[in-house]
Amino acid sequence: MFIHTTKVSNSALQYLSGVVRALRYISLHKIVNIIRLRISFHYSQITRKSKLLGMPWALSIEPTTHCNLRCPECPSGLRSFTRETGNMTMEDFKAIIIQLHKVVIHLNLYFQGEPFLNSHLSSMVAFAHMHHIHTSISTNGHYMNEKIAESLVNAGLDQIIFSIDGVTSSTYAAYRIGGNLDAVLKNMSCLASVKKRLRSKYPKIIWQTVIFSHNEHEVEWITAHYRNYGADALQLKTAQLYRLNSNDLLPRNPKWTRYKKDSIGYQIKNTLENKCWRMWSSSVITWNGYVIPCCFDKDAEYRMGSLKTERFYNIWTNTAYDNFRKTLLDNRKSIKMCQNCTEGSKVWA
Repeated sequence: MFIHTTKVSNSALQYLSGVVRALRYISLHKIVNIIRLRISFHYSQITRKSKLLGMPWALSIEPTTHCNLRCPECPSGLRSFTRETGNMTMEDFKAIIIQLHKVVIHLNLYFQGEPFLNSHLSSMVAFAHMHHIHTSISTNGHYMNEKIAESLVNAGLDQIIFSIDGVTSSTYAAYRIGGNLDAVLKNMSCLASVKKRLRSKYPKIIWQTVIFSHNEHEVEWITAHYRNYGADALQLKTAQLYRLNSNDLLPRNPKWTRYKKDSIGYQIKNTLENKCWRMWSSSVITWNGYVIPCCFDKDAEYRMGSLKTERFYNIWTNTAYDNFRKTLLDNRKSIKMCQNCTEGSKVWA
């Protein structure tokens, strides 16, 4: 899950530096684990029987469910969770990393909510980095200043995604309700300046734009100017929507939407084949320790177990998880969260 960037360096020294940094996260044990996962994944596709030979190499951990914005298609923004909300403790985070650091290569320190609303975020990055795990954060960009930027660089953060869904106040505010575009751009530039002052190439800064009907005309401008604000790369992303048949957020250009219209209404373009590498390669942990199979399970409906009472290995290999994988192999469309799945929906500039 290392993000592909648009920046291509002509410097062999810079390339070597990136390779050296990547190697710190790799070990023979981790490589063997991924090979075992791939073998068991392909075996499961061929036999249609769930087989699991390894542990997840990628993980998403939710620092918080709270958010400062009110985005209309987001459960955090809508305050619509039926599950409990709160912040993960540093103690619980450390316990997860200690259990899984020998197999996990990549960690997303976000799921739902704005991760910077957890005051332990920089400490979480530092602890994961110390245990040789590649770290990534996705933020709406409102909680950044020079002190926080320094803490992230010093903690060893590898990547940070700034969600910027518009380049004028009106287009930005159409979805990022309650946000301040000027503040976000200033904050991203601040981080870039701190990196330069500290002579650090990391974290890599990703400008991410989710494309809607009201901002699709800005894609060309964003593509041409994103580097001017300190970003290293651009990620253009289609929107996951729920109120499809009455939604004015859908882009008019079919290139920028993951849905198509038929006689029934709007349907997802993706062919939902009875397979999903995510169920063998990664997992998600909510702020209060529930293990769920995928980041599309935003309300944690498919709870495989709780780390408050069990170790991760026992949950990863338990009957509930195995039955979930079997259901996916038999009839993926029968799983509610898979019906709006967006595997392969990202567009890289």
